[in-house]
Amino acid sequence: MLSETDTQQQFTQIYYRNVSSVYRVCYSYMKNKPEAEDMVQETFLRMITSGQTFENSRHEKAWLIVTAANLCKDTLKKWWRKHEDLDDYANILPAADPKEDSAVEAVLNLPPKYKDVVYLYYYEGYSTAEIARHLKSPEATVRSRLSRARTILKDQLGGDFE
Repeated sequence: MLSETDTQQQFTQIYYRNVSSVYRVCYSYMKNKPEAEDMVQETFLRMITSGQTFENSRHEKAWLIVTAANLCKDTLKKWWRKHEDLDDYANILPAADPKEDSAVEAVLNLPPKYKDVVYLYYYEGYSTAEIARHLKSPEATVRSRLSRARTILKDQLGGDFE
């Protein structure tokens, strides 16, 4: 059994290893810094209260990313969110490179089922098998979603997204 000090140290290490990835996921959904920060906090609170144990650091990171995405989706489904004007958040983070900005914007505008797999595959480096395991979906579904997302992005931006 871990002491309270050991548990706090372990949580602190997990937090610092993963906070930037969790924040990026939350920001991609919430589109503004304060709400993304709230979702990051909620994600780590969920980890603490769930008593979740992790097989390794990749499992830990994947669990946090999937949990963050699910929390954000749930928050966005709430009735009061449906009445917000998302255009209010359009210019929050100016991009240094307009080409990069349009690619990021295109990824952020993908439907959630595509955005999740694109993020996990391209930004976090997970294989399709790992993504399928974490999302509890067949591997063929993950590959299909990646393919469809690439097609959407190619149509919107031109170019090759392999």
